[in-house]
Amino acid sequence: MLLSLVKRRARKLKRGLPNALDLMVVCVESGLGLDQAMMQVSKELAIAHPEISSEFALVNLELRHGKRRAEALRNLADRTGVDDLRKLTAVLLQADRFGTSIAQSLRIHSDSLRIKRRQRAEEAAAKTPVKMVPVLVFFIFPALLVVILGPAIITLSRQLIPMMGG
Repeated sequence: MLLSLVKRRARKLKRGLPNALDLMVVCVESGLGLDQAMMQVSKELAIAHPEISSEFALVNLELRHGKRRAEALRNLADRTGVDDLRKLTAVLLQADRFGTSIAQSLRIHSDSLRIKRRQRAEEAAAKTPVKMVPVLVFFIFPALLVVILGPAIITLSRQLIPMMGG
């Protein structure tokens, strides 16, 4: 049961991450620092995506209590166990370490997440026909045969029985 709760939370975190990234890009481009942007994202997404909001709030609390940003972001990745958040923390750490634009790094990462999400959806859509075959063969086709051929068989049996002398 605990494993299913963990998986459900991970799914919710994955679902809320693109919105959080888009909002974070907007905040960083408007002049906020990364810490303030994470705090703002945490406030804004508290109702729509409470899981990602609480995780960003925890990162902000860790930063306020004196942890280094790199350590707080690594804790976020370890605490959630979501690959997309691990990649986000790696992108943020690299942008911070090398002095590149955080907004540009976030935008590129957000675009790659969208592409990856679209590919997952297309893959799931491609698997749908394969999953439908057993249902069609065992449930729908027999019912169609009964509906289509049933009246014909009854009519033929009624006509053939008097001819056989019965």
